[in-house]
Amino acid sequence: MSFPDGGDRLASEFVRLCEFESPSRREQEVGRYVRDELDGLGLGVEEDASPAETGSQIGNLLVRIAGPPGAPVILFCAHLDTVPLAAAVEVEERNGFFVNRNEAILGADNKAAVVVLLELARRLVRDPPPIGVELLFTTCEELALLGAKAFDIASLSARFGFVFDHASPIGELILAAPSYYRLQARLHGRAAHAGVRPEDGHNAIAAAAAGIASLRLGRIDAETTANVGTIGGGSAPNVVAEHCVVELEARSLDHERAGALVSEMVDSFTAAATDAECDLEVVAEELFRAYSLPRSCEPVRIAAAALESCGIEPVYVSTGGGSDANVFNLAGLPTVNLANGTERNHQPDERVSRDALERMLEVAVALVRTAGIECRPAWPGADGNDTR
Repeated sequence: MSFPDGGDRLASEFVRLCEFESPSRREQEVGRYVRDELDGLGLGVEEDASPAETGSQIGNLLVRIAGPPGAPVILFCAHLDTVPLAAAVEVEERNGFFVNRNEAILGADNKAAVVVLLELARRLVRDPPPIGVELLFTTCEELALLGAKAFDIASLSARFGFVFDHASPIGELILAAPSYYRLQARLHGRAAHAGVRPEDGHNAIAAAAAGIASLRLGRIDAETTANVGTIGGGSAPNVVAEHCVVELEARSLDHERAGALVSEMVDSFTAAATDAECDLEVVAEELFRAYSLPRSCEPVRIAAAALESCGIEPVYVSTGGGSDANVFNLAGLPTVNLANGTERNHQPDERVSRDALERMLEVAVALVRTAGIECRPAWPGADGNDTR
């Protein structure tokens, strides 16, 4: 597979993609651009009916690029959405890094991967791949992976996949990601005048505070974290607070440990509410499930070999964040999340270098080439008797 110079196009298209505002559920503009580019290559774009579940303006977008007859298929995935914007994205390049000149995210998470997959598609159309390739662009990833969850994974032909969605140096392979639970505790007390008859009231905020104080928060162990994210309640300073809502989360690379931590958090709030004579409602929702991939599994081996072919040493890590890879792995499609070289995602100083974009593209091309070599014995015609 050839490597014609596409660096300038890659950079300019990345800037254009970032300047399309696409917070979750508002991916239409960037999705239309992606679709037009793929249609222009003669690739049939399939859009699913996921907006009925996600509430997005558009569905997930899928294209299929055929390999030789009988060749296996691999998946690449990137998400179209970003976290909410605090200001418009106006990209500038400083010392080799793309940044937003405004105090807001850049959107490199995950448009750095989107632009790489678009360029990969152009190269695979021009230079047909040794293996089938499916490219999936999902919506609402930043909303606990809603787009991938709504996608019919059974419609894929891929036997394994790759996601470029980890903000760390290129070369990192994410072998494990956590289960993630979101909790909402609603406490209901009794209102009373705070200065005249406070003893008649049951303070829901005080009960919530007692519950929070009894929790284990932050890093619980090497694999487990917990956090209180928001709290709100009461109606006025001179009224004993009759209601309070607390939002929390729990994560662990060990799914059972995450569940046990959730139970512990519920028990803490139950005890605090009982002591304060408040009613309690707790909603706990598993938003994605942990996975762990051995180094011996096929996509990990291929990813490591592809990185090495690019002169990059593979580094095996785990993460506390989720990605669409969580959904695919749970569904039985082994999928590796690869670092994409972006930095400080979800922050107003988010950035990515021109070099990281070019290296990510190099790795993506190497993944296709390496998969074609590694999977060659597994399909008819791979002995060279059936070639393009």
